[in-house]
Amino acid sequence: MGKTIDLPSREELKVQAKRLRAALAAAGEEVSHGRSLELVAQQHGFRDWNTLHAALGNGPALVKFGLGDRVSGSYLKQPFQGEIIAIATLGKGRRQVTIQFDQPVDVVEFDSFSAFRQRVTAVIDDQGRAFSTTSDRVPHLTVIHTP
Repeated sequence: MGKTIDLPSREELKVQAKRLRAALAAAGEEVSHGRSLELVAQQHGFRDWNTLHAALGNGPALVKFGLGDRVSGSYLKQPFQGEIIAIATLGKGRRQVTIQFDQPVDVVEFDSFSAFRQRVTAVIDDQGRAFSTTSDRVPHLTVIHTP
């Protein structure tokens, strides 16, 4: 049976089921939403959706971010808005995200020169904070959902 620590959130699993159903429909094989949930559960090593659902428990979802989500926050103490263009679950509450900024962010604090970044990849926790920090212990990246 699968391990809950490495499972996506309930919401992400439902999104996977929707994508699977759409892909099968495009290939000419119609399946119900319930059947697509069952198939996703089996892909994660569970007998059926109910078993997977029980394994997730009633606690808060671990994954708060998904591919294509609009986000904002700070990168090296500079504010940004952007989109998650890649995300991977690393286990134990760690996610690697790649964010494409809407506008380049100047990552240099000196007035005499600038260095701009438009895309960044970092490992974040379940609250959207990078594990890596600046010398004054501020996370390199802090991410929140943008409504």
